[in-house]
Amino acid sequence: MRKQTMVRGLILMSVLLALSSCKKDGSSATAADANADPVLLLDAGAEPQAVLRYKIAEGTTTKSNMDFTIATLAKTSESAALTVVPGVRLHIVSGPAMATERGVKFEVKIAKAEAAIPQGLDPKVAKELQQSAAILDDVGGTVEMNDRGVSLATELNDRAKSPDIPLRLLMMIVNARTTLSRVVLPAGPVGLGARWEARKELELYGFKVQQVDTYTLVERVGDEIKLKVAVTQNALPQSVDFPDEGIAISVEQMSANANGEIILNLNALESDAAASGAATDKLSVTAPEGTEKISVDEAFEIRMTNTTAFE
Repeated sequence: MRKQTMVRGLILMSVLLALSSCKKDGSSATAADANADPVLLLDAGAEPQAVLRYKIAEGTTTKSNMDFTIATLAKTSESAALTVVPGVRLHIVSGPAMATERGVKFEVKIAKAEAAIPQGLDPKVAKELQQSAAILDDVGGTVEMNDRGVSLATELNDRAKSPDIPLRLLMMIVNARTTLSRVVLPAGPVGLGARWEARKELELYGFKVQQVDTYTLVERVGDEIKLKVAVTQNALPQSVDFPDEGIAISVEQMSANANGEIILNLNALESDAAASGAATDKLSVTAPEGTEKISVDEAFEIRMTNTTAFE
């Protein structure tokens, strides 16, 4: 039972693998308060200033690759477990875009998922890695957003709702994309050097995590803008009971930080972006036989590449 408790704790712990826009049952999710501005403008930047808006034409389709690696080290008083995702590439198709009264609606789907196979790897292991990655094939959903990039409604497709899809991994993919590829833009005009925050609350298995995405406008050429992004996540101490498993998990610390750059095309449904960061979690897992302390350190890298022009 002790080993099962530790494994359950590892499944529940990761801050970065949190989903911000889809309900657990996969049903359509809408903005809680359409009148609330999700952006806090910290600095409007230098003159000249202009309003930034997405201009997604009807029928727009954008293709991209998303590459990521994750390494997680979990420790208890008695043991340690290192988990490494050596490299996965997702081929993603977004679109075609359909105009709505509120903005645009489009489908996002993983057309193919591939594992990075190092040379000389045992063929059996290589096959297992490819099979693991292929689980994500055809996972996707629909998104509706306005011309500032604010998500108005989302819904997972049937494949994403399948019980064989790793929930933590799905959550990481969705959250990374909302931060790096669906940048929320300020309401008013801004110039170079402008800084703004976009805040959201993430939830995973009942744990609530606050995320702040801070963007800095570095450069603009026509409808392409270059941004720096800094991401912070923090959770207050909290506990969640899991009566079916007979355990309770308490959060002592949940924090994460990431930094990266984004090249955002205001006419496209995908961006070019790269980010890397780390997370630290400290948890207590209580079961009938006692309480176990778990600490988790995680490092990750994510890269998104708009490939539409190369196909």
